[in-house]
Order: sequence, then structure tokens, then C-alpha cells
Amino acid sequence: MTKLRHRKNQLPFDIVLNILARLPGKSVTRFRCVCKSWDSSITTPYFISTHLNHNKNHGNGCVIHMPSVRDTNSSSNTNRPVCTVALDRTFDRISEIGVPFDFPSACFQIVGSCNGLLCLANYGSFTCANDIYLWNPSIRKFKKLPHTCLPQLRFVKLGFAYHSQNNDYKVVRISFFSFFLALALPLPLALPLPLPEVEVYTLSSDSWRRVGIEFTTSVVNCPNDLSPAPLVSGALHWLAFVVEGEENRKGKNMIMSFDVNSEKFRKLELPNGSTKTLQRCLSSFKGKLAFITSEHSEQRPGFQFSIWALREYGVVESWKKLFVVPSERVACWISLIDYGSLMVCYRNDPGERQGFKHALIDIETLQEKKDPDIQHPSYITTFMESLVLLDGTNVESY
Repeated sequence: MTKLRHRKNQLPFDIVLNILARLPGKSVTRFRCVCKSWDSSITTPYFISTHLNHNKNHGNGCVIHMPSVRDTNSSSNTNRPVCTVALDRTFDRISEIGVPFDFPSACFQIVGSCNGLLCLANYGSFTCANDIYLWNPSIRKFKKLPHTCLPQLRFVKLGFAYHSQNNDYKVVRISFFSFFLALALPLPLALPLPLPEVEVYTLSSDSWRRVGIEFTTSVVNCPNDLSPAPLVSGALHWLAFVVEGEENRKGKNMIMSFDVNSEKFRKLELPNGSTKTLQRCLSSFKGKLAFITSEHSEQRPGFQFSIWALREYGVVESWKKLFVVPSERVACWISLIDYGSLMVCYRNDPGERQGFKHALIDIETLQEKKDPDIQHPSYITTFMESLVLLDGTNVESY
């Protein structure tokens, strides 16, 4: 009789799972210890997706940012950067999270962020982004990716994407001839440049494989800011310097895209009238591919930031300059947050204590928040809590 009364007082299991799906990731992982049925249900792809969708619809908008180099004033002897989680509209700090693994150099980058899963890598003239990690700080899990399958890594561009059709995650690594070396060669470039080599890692297989580029061109690096390659319309995007033609090999600044589903590359033209720039970067703005430039002002003394959006994906004629943000100083680093704030970094005068000064500008209202809580040129990307990477091959806890 007591057991029967106890069972009547129990909540139906589907309601229990619905409640669990609304909890923070850290709390959910602790409930795996309650019983085997809870553990097996929490680790299913369906529950992880349900938890993720709830956070997308009801969670607060957040970003995570990380300095591009280790703070030389830090007392730590390790190459473990510290990431800051902040509100996306104000950059007010929520928490700080130490990266739980070491990099071989003091230079590191956030490759991208998808569904609460971060991709981090080292970079530099010699390391060439050979150490890559996937990390979910919400549930304190990470894994190091296997070594490259390419015979040699030159200069590298990386991208990180969620493959929605297969509920999988991919990392793209492009090894290419350096843009800076190309600048030293006379134009038109007389010598054939080596074609880039590309490999793709998939989380489900935990392995790299080579993919081809169907261009009859060579793609070389174009100086970019610290923004991760934006994922828009199911494709990753990078600024590139494309060398075309066999006899008269002239170079052109373009956008190179990689379709995550078909794994095909294509070239996209930049907007007309956007060539004479001081700084440039790609981003996403309200789901559209965005191109941000810093240049001398057209109307007044000083400088300006121009924000272009590709209103119809793949249609070059649909590029439109949506906003122009005036500035009195030239920026050394710019980054656009998806919802519409522009993070700008200025280099201070040599006599000032801090080397950099930052401002957060609303591109629609032009309201500026001076001195947001960020001290160094940093990688910035969106962030949310999730259970992605809860289990899997070579996943480590800390």
C-alpha cells in the first residue's frame, strides 16, 4: 500500500525530462547520477537537442571573448587563456572561465562557436594551427582533435560549423600560400602558386579527411581581423586574395565560402566601392552575411565604419550599405556582433598606461558605450549553455 501511494505521487517521466531540459547544463549533468534511466535519457541526442532549443528560445543573449595573445603581465607560466562571458548588448561581465588545456605558444584563437560548443586553436608563423580543441565550458568537457591528414601545413585558415542535416559538427582547415609572400612577388604573378590543400574534421567520426577545391585558381591569405569565419546560409566564409588566370595571373580580393553540407567551395564578389579600406572583416548580421570596413570618411574629416549586408545570399547585386558609423580615429581592430553592436579597438598614445581603448557602438542608434569591460584585442563570438559534447570518443572532463 505504501509503495502504491509512493508511485502515485511520482511525476510522469516525460514531465521530469521536460523540467530537466529547462535547467542549466551544470545542474543537468549532476542529475545523471540519480539513476540509470535519467542518465540514459539525458545523454540521448533528442534530450540534448531539446535542452539546446530551450536555451535558444529562452536564454539570455551572451558572448564570450578571449584575448588574442596571453597577457604578458600575468603571473601564470602556462599558455592557458582566460575567457570572459558577457551580455551581448552591453558586454557587462557575467563570469570568467579558464581554458583547461595548454597551447604550445602564447598565441591562440577562437575558431568559432556553435550551440555552446567552442573551437579553439593555436596559431603563429610556425605552429600553423596544428593544435585544435573542442570545448564546452558549461559542462566542463573538452577534446583535442587528431593531427592533420595533410602532408604539410603552411599558413592556415580555420572554420567551425554545425551541420544541421546530420546533427554533426565540422572543422575546416585550409593550408595555403601566404598572402604576404605573394605581395613580395611582382604582379601579374609570373610563377604558378601552389594550390591550397583542405581537410575537414567531423565530430561523429572523430577524424580528418581531405576535400578538394574545384577552383582553377590559387587562394592565398588576406589580412583579416579577429572575427571567426561567419556561418551564414549553411556556409563558412573567409576573406581571400584569389589569383586567377593561367597566362596573366592577376590577384583580386574576394570572399571564399565553403558549403557545410555539399563541402564545395565557391567565390563571392565583394560589394562595389569597398576596395579602398583600412580595416575589413566578415561577420553575420541578423542572419545575413555582413562585410564591415574602416576607411576615410566620405563626408567629413576623420574616418568611418561601413556595414554592408548581402540581402539575398549569393546574389552580388544584393549587397547594400546599411549603416555608416562616423569615427574620429582610425581603428586597429573591429568586430560586429550579430545583433548589431560594433566593437572597435583604438591604439592609445604611447604615454598612456593601457595600450588599447575600446568602444561598443550600436550601429542603428549610433549610441556608444565607452570603455566596455575588455582590455585587449580579442576574439568575440556568441555563447550559450548546452550539453553538446556530453559524451563521445576521447572526451575529457575537468
